[in-house]
Amino acid sequence: MKDLQEATEQICDLKGTVVALDTLLTVLLQHWPPEQRPALAATLATNAEVARTVLLHAPVSEVTRAAFERDVRRAARLLAPGALAGGPEP
Repeated sequence: MKDLQEATEQICDLKGTVVALDTLLTVLLQHWPPEQRPALAATLATNAEVARTVLLHAPVSEVTRAAFERDVRRAARLLAPGALAGGPEP
């Protein structure tokens, strides 16, 4: 039972870390110059493709791959023209 409790605590810790990083990413992108966002989006696409290749050959679950794809899509939406014009992000 102790191992399950430790695993649960570690998962909760990771969730907090992910939320904090997501918040930081949104803030950084809000202050990123709009004229530079297309280049950043292109770099994201390139690096995401490399990461996909790594994930395909890594012993990770489909849940991990699906979360990766969901979050890459969200980051790409944040970089879309006008996405950060006003208000909270989707």
